[in-house]
Amino acid sequence: MQLLNDEQYLLDLLFRHQLISSEQRKMISLKKELQRQNLMHKLRDRGIDKNEQRLDLVDVILSFNLEIPGRRGEFLSEEEIIRTVAQDRGLPFKKLDPLELDMEVVTKTIPQNFAMRHLLVPFEVRNGILEMAVYEPGELAILEDVMQAKQMRIRAHLATKSEISRILAEFFGFQSSISAAEDHLAGPSVDISNLEQLVKIGTAREISSSDKNIKAAVNHMFNYAFDERASDIHIEPKRAKSLVRFRIDGVLHTIYELPKVVHAAMVSRIKFLARLDIAEKRRPQDGRIKVQHHDQEAEIRVSTVPVSFGEKAVLRILNSEVLFQNIEDIGFNERDLAVYKSFVEAPHGIVLVTGPTGSGKSTTLYSTLHHVASPEINITTVEDPVEMVYEAFNQISVQSQIDVTFSTILRNILRQDPDIIMIGEIRDYETAAHAVQAALTGHLVFSTLHTNDAVTSITRLIELGVQPFLVSSTMLGAMAQRLVRTICSDCKEEVTMPISALQGFGFPLPDRPEMVLYQGKGCRKCRGTGYYGRCGVFEIFPMSDAIKAKVAGSAPASELQKVATAEGMTTLKEDAWDKVRRGITTFAEAVRVTGSV
Repeated sequence: MQLLNDEQYLLDLLFRHQLISSEQRKMISLKKELQRQNLMHKLRDRGIDKNEQRLDLVDVILSFNLEIPGRRGEFLSEEEIIRTVAQDRGLPFKKLDPLELDMEVVTKTIPQNFAMRHLLVPFEVRNGILEMAVYEPGELAILEDVMQAKQMRIRAHLATKSEISRILAEFFGFQSSISAAEDHLAGPSVDISNLEQLVKIGTAREISSSDKNIKAAVNHMFNYAFDERASDIHIEPKRAKSLVRFRIDGVLHTIYELPKVVHAAMVSRIKFLARLDIAEKRRPQDGRIKVQHHDQEAEIRVSTVPVSFGEKAVLRILNSEVLFQNIEDIGFNERDLAVYKSFVEAPHGIVLVTGPTGSGKSTTLYSTLHHVASPEINITTVEDPVEMVYEAFNQISVQSQIDVTFSTILRNILRQDPDIIMIGEIRDYETAAHAVQAALTGHLVFSTLHTNDAVTSITRLIELGVQPFLVSSTMLGAMAQRLVRTICSDCKEEVTMPISALQGFGFPLPDRPEMVLYQGKGCRKCRGTGYYGRCGVFEIFPMSDAIKAKVAGSAPASELQKVATAEGMTTLKEDAWDKVRRGITTFAEAVRVTGSV
């Protein structure tokens, strides 16, 4: 008997637990068949076969998008329904996290067709007991067959259909592609004039029907990385295997362990998509792939290097939704936002963004250019490499092998009649001199430097050879930034900390014995880390008249810092501490990011 299709059981249960009202219950009973037919038509329009639809009453209820009675703004979800059913049937609920699952257990325990037909995911063997996620509690008798076949006890957990289907599609799809490729390898048209090549990631149906196993495996990996919000993919050869790791919210997670024989073929496929030399394995190479995932496009920057056991590939995923944000939403406080907007709206001058690799400089610059872009403005960028191809900008890629460098491009760029110029990085005197010249001739220039704080960027320009009076007359200001992980909203809690434990890190502390801060205690959403997502921490240094006079007089950075602080500049530590007090991030995270500043 299928309980999740039993109208009386399911609607009675949801009503008893106050998840639906009596009016909603009557509406579901009256309209369920019509709604079911509408859903089936929509699925057929999307090309999903009738046998794959597997619609039940839960799908119908969810399609009504019902607001939970007495919980304004909260809508009934699949997880809420299945949790309630699990509680009623005395079964544990399992939220399936792909990063916690063992691919061998999921794909090798029971056959793929059996798992997909009955919606079963074996996810762990513990103390001789096979832990199994199931969807339909009315068909637990099917587990008797598995127990007899595996000769081991089974403990059932209820899980949502969407999570079970996703896990089965991703794990079996990837595993079957890898296994087929392993068997094959163990046995006996690119448009180069365009800077970007669009690669449409195949859907699960398209991938499964393909006999190109390595191509399918790479597509599965890309799909998985997008679904898990990964910012980087590492494909690392080891002595007897190959590891695939994803960086999520700044932390690396091991995702797959691949047979070593498959590694070279996967890297070659990625190099082909990035238009790299597949035959060259002795030297580092860099390329890019433009991908389409569902209805979104993203850039993937590819870097390969030879390491001890083969060729390692690192893929950085650059999502347009991340790179192009409203500058009001990046994380500025009220004062810093006003100062930064004054930079952006200035008619000419130089604005520098500083920070180490991975501190969010590209997001800040792209978001800024997106903010000011309009048909009346000519924006030209010089990048190494171009991070994200965007039609509103005229983007020039540095190609040092043919002497197309920052300085050679900037030497001719003013003939292109730019209004705003973005230079990927100021690395030498010649590039700095051209930036100063552009600012002096009435252009707004954005660029980056690698310094620890905003004030040091002034002394860095002078060290490169720019005269102090030119720095003071062209610089609008500088900004240093870092990225901190934000506290997970689902498990955020207050924590009382003694002031003595907070001392010694340079944060401005109140004069009392203890204070209330925030942390994430760890949950399924954040995978037990207490963090979900990241935001910026900033230090914005405007060139006031007093500071310009100091710079022209070759004052040291320490003196510039004192004047800027006296004029109201918020340092990186102060901004990080402000985000700690407001519950955006934790004390430990602020120390990790700004401890050496």
